[in-house]
Amino acid sequence: MSVFSTIFTQLMNGLQTGSVYALVALGYSMVYGIILLLNFAHGDIIMVGAYTAWLFMVNFGQSPWVAVIAAIAACTVLGVVIEKVAYTPLRKAPRLSLLITAIGISFLLENLAQLIFGAGARPVPTIIDVAPVTIGSVSISGTAIVTIIVSVVSMILLNLLIKKSKMGKAMRAVSEDTGAAQLMGISLNKTITFTFAVGSALAGIGSVLYCAAYPQASPTMGAMLGLKAFVAAVLGGIGSIPGAMIGGFAIGLAEAGASALGLSVWKDAVVFAILIVVLVVKPTGLLGRNLQEKV
Repeated sequence: MSVFSTIFTQLMNGLQTGSVYALVALGYSMVYGIILLLNFAHGDIIMVGAYTAWLFMVNFGQSPWVAVIAAIAACTVLGVVIEKVAYTPLRKAPRLSLLITAIGISFLLENLAQLIFGAGARPVPTIIDVAPVTIGSVSISGTAIVTIIVSVVSMILLNLLIKKSKMGKAMRAVSEDTGAAQLMGISLNKTITFTFAVGSALAGIGSVLYCAAYPQASPTMGAMLGLKAFVAAVLGGIGSIPGAMIGGFAIGLAEAGASALGLSVWKDAVVFAILIVVLVVKPTGLLGRNLQEKV
């Protein structure tokens, strides 16, 4: 394989992985932008989506399309339930209480999955069956192409939703000034619930794309994936939708670059090294804003 082919292959691998990180990072950024909560249970919602797809394809004998819809629906419902049951009662509590609750929900979901499905990984059948595309001496995985396209389309639709729809404008208003938004007649509860629903639906899409690339479901699969997506959100600027996209692709490319240099064992360390550098050099991230709290 030529040097160009190797570079191009690693580039596509980075964009494929980065697409999943970007989708998950969007959920982190949306929730943080609305209620300033780092929802560390978000990664485990992906795990639930993966197991849902596995159940529908293996146990219920459904087609991949039905499994995909079921996974996205399950993640959406779970995100709303978590928000209503765990976060709404603590809305006026100290921020640390919400953070501890999010970590607790994460452990709860992981242990429930282990109790129900066992600790071992379950192989997920093929979800995306697309033939590879060959350009000259370079072969591009069909799964990678579909993953990148679906992610980009999802991000474009999310931007349109936030900028053009009534609920999207409400989300931006609550993010800017919660008190003023409520005075203007915007329902805080509905806006927050809608934000969790959209973020969890994106996590459902991410779970399907992740299983297409790495076809297995395990109780802890969302832990590291969620942490890397969090790093992507911080890199792009936590609370920034475009920043989450850029951060996700950047982390994916960084991992691919580490693998290309023969540092596959250290690629996780590279990701967290990026987090440390960002926090030291530019804590607000690439597209984040400096926020000043009034005293």
